[in-house]
Amino acid sequence: MYDLHDFLEPVLVSALNGDNGYNDGQFAKNIAIYETEIPDITHADIVLVGVTESRGAGVFDTIESAPDAIRKQLYQLHFWHPEVSITDIGNIKTGASLNDSYAAVKTVLASLLRMNKTVVILGGSHDITLAQYFAYVELQKVVEATCIDANINLRGESPERSENFLMEMLTGEPNLVKHYNHIGFQSYFVHPRMLETMDKLRFDCFRLGMAKENMEEMEPVLRNTNLLSFDISAIKYGDSPASQQSPNGFTGEEACMLTRYAGMSTHLSSFGIYGYLPQQDINDLTAKQIAQMLWYFIDGKNRAKQEAAIEDRGNFNEYHCTFTEVETVFLQSKKTGRWWMQLPNKKFIASSYKDYTMASHNDIPERWLRAQERG
Repeated sequence: MYDLHDFLEPVLVSALNGDNGYNDGQFAKNIAIYETEIPDITHADIVLVGVTESRGAGVFDTIESAPDAIRKQLYQLHFWHPEVSITDIGNIKTGASLNDSYAAVKTVLASLLRMNKTVVILGGSHDITLAQYFAYVELQKVVEATCIDANINLRGESPERSENFLMEMLTGEPNLVKHYNHIGFQSYFVHPRMLETMDKLRFDCFRLGMAKENMEEMEPVLRNTNLLSFDISAIKYGDSPASQQSPNGFTGEEACMLTRYAGMSTHLSSFGIYGYLPQQDINDLTAKQIAQMLWYFIDGKNRAKQEAAIEDRGNFNEYHCTFTEVETVFLQSKKTGRWWMQLPNKKFIASSYKDYTMASHNDIPERWLRAQERG
């Protein structure tokens, strides 16, 4: 375990609220914050940490700290979940080079993951996902990774790491990505052959329109995820002015729904929200959007604490189905209403009501088929 003081800068809370203080119901009064000493994180459920590195997106002149702009909005929100313990350990110091910053993020995250914490990364360009992944490599942990992004960052010809980092993450050695999901890509930004490649690798890519029409189908995807990376370009410009990628995208409410689903996952151990540049924001609307997404993530975490273990069958409704001569079992939680589906190897995977209705009509659920193909 490294001494994290060497890597972290404290939060100047007084600068965030103009020395006005906070009332008892607000976020800042209900979490532990690194102001002078790093708080004890032994009992923390969620650890917040900021990253200010954006050189990977070709941005060298960040005037304002993105993590602090998000904190300013988050700290003002009202705190509804006393059962969820949260610690903010400040910002990771930016390195002399981009790779130095990656190394610092990797080191801090690996230390926190070793302690079984759920880490939330605020700020940084989207390529910081690579450093997020390197923390798992350091611990030799196999992961299921999910990106929510308008683009698929596999542009090998681009000089910017934020546009090609997935190449290294998905093809580098040692490769510890067991499965990759991509949610919310916009077809006109993606070369058709890139999607064919993703499909050959048995990775699951969900177009924006498909995801918006079937938001509840994204919940099982996020429930299986260990590493989540959310690029704010996935949110449409009208709901997030700093998301300057596209007039189309998820609405603010849909983005909150996705992060709530992520919070409900008991497998998720790191979640980064990337691509926010305060100088591109209007009236702090994107910072407010991200703060509200984090509020819903915590709401999901609170709900996850109430879920029963899958072995505790008394808390589940059990349904037996046969489709194309395959017998399987579906479980539905009495506490949260979520579904699980049994594979032929007797393992249960996250599923949905749609999977159950397909199976009960003698159709093979696509999620079942994809899981079988991947083996």
